[in-house]
Amino acid sequence: MPSLIILAIIIVAVLITLFKTAVIVPQRQAYIVERLGRYSSTLEAGFHILVPFLDRVAYRRTLKETPIDVPPQQCITKDNITVDVDGILYLQVMDPAKASYGIDNYLWASTQLAQTTMRSEIGKLDLDEIFEVRESINAAICGAVDTASDPWGVKVTRYEIKSITPPQTIRDAMEKQMRAEREKRAMIAESEGERQARINRAEGEKQEAIAKSEGEKMRRINEAEGRSQEILLVAKATAEGLTAIASSISENAGGADAVNLRLAEQYITEFGKLAKEGTTMVLPSNLADIASVLKVATNVIQKK
Repeated sequence: MPSLIILAIIIVAVLITLFKTAVIVPQRQAYIVERLGRYSSTLEAGFHILVPFLDRVAYRRTLKETPIDVPPQQCITKDNITVDVDGILYLQVMDPAKASYGIDNYLWASTQLAQTTMRSEIGKLDLDEIFEVRESINAAICGAVDTASDPWGVKVTRYEIKSITPPQTIRDAMEKQMRAEREKRAMIAESEGERQARINRAEGEKQEAIAKSEGEKMRRINEAEGRSQEILLVAKATAEGLTAIASSISENAGGADAVNLRLAEQYITEFGKLAKEGTTMVLPSNLADIASVLKVATNVIQKK
């Protein structure tokens, strides 16, 4: 019976020892093992057995990327404006042994270094420049912290500024400036639109005037050509009529007498109209010699 008790005690002791010395390391983590107070090994993900009473897990490090909130701090710009700036820093442990023995607290050290570098970078810029070169500030802080943390076995992947808060008076002035700038852009856009509208109207009026002048030109050309054709046709018809009349007079007996009679009738008719319409009348020197007038007209017809 005592032997069973002793055996049970031995089994419990072995189980406790195995429980204390058996280590299961989760994925993306690393354990630092010390043997008699000195660094022994780095355990990666998996199952491991330590040497009882000699080995112990001194540090547990995560290998995942870790975000660190950088608290807001007051920074003075190049133009002596105080602004509150905060950000977030992303770290990743690359060498667990260095992260354990290279520095006491690499998270706190990285945060302090990011703050001091941020103050230095903000002090090189004016207030207006800070909002324009945030990417440059992020890169500068990331580079400075990464260089300093390299002996610690830590890699700084990136740094991001979350907010930049100037004093209330500066914010009010910036708002007024932005409002004035927007009003200025609106006025410029309106004037440009009015200018373009005037140019378009002038161009339209110009094209309209050109079109009207071209139309008027074509109308006058067409009218001139029409009158020319009309004159030619009338002249041609008159010439043909006179030719026919002259031919008829010369070929027919009594044609000359008929012409004389027609001319005498027209002479008397026109002379009578002149006497009715006017108060003053110019008379030929030989009013009774109508036959001489008819003779002249007959000679002209005979010549044709």
